[in-house]
Amino acid sequence: MSDKEAFTEQDWRRLLASLGEDPDRPGLQETPHRVAKAWKHWTSGYAQDPVEVLKAFEDGAEEYNELIVVRNIPVYSHCEHHLAPFFGKATVGYLPNGKIVGLSKLTRLVDIFSKRLQVQERMTIQIANALMEVLEPKAVGVVVKCRHLCMESRGIRAIGEETITSAMLGELQPNLALRTEFLALARD
Repeated sequence: MSDKEAFTEQDWRRLLASLGEDPDRPGLQETPHRVAKAWKHWTSGYAQDPVEVLKAFEDGAEEYNELIVVRNIPVYSHCEHHLAPFFGKATVGYLPNGKIVGLSKLTRLVDIFSKRLQVQERMTIQIANALMEVLEPKAVGVVVKCRHLCMESRGIRAIGEETITSAMLGELQPNLALRTEFLALARD
């Protein structure tokens, strides 16, 4: 992005003024700086490569042939339609095919895709596809459950509603027993 296109602290000051606020009042003087820093963090997933995070290793994994599931992975993202936060938890699992990845890498994978402007449906399949492409497991399952502030704080005001999305790839699609096992493990 060129400097001409970069959103600056001055732009955040203009936003505050357009809302009817005085960006020079004491409580708001540092807000443009803080907001610029916050958005840089909230969108840091664009600068991260999922392939780099998912470096696999084969140390003892070639004999493990059961599901590996990490539950309750925090999700903090922003919807691309209103820039409003959505948040919740993800469950990511896979059935290895000779390669495994460090468990914390699954959390980092969710973090990469959630730190982009998103819709929950696309984020869910992006996580699943990245895991499938890099690890080449027999199966991948992802379940994401989130609350969306664009629904809770405006419009329909559906307080507390959760949206659940899932992606089942590889053997999780045709194998009902494996799918049932994954969903049972994913359930809170």
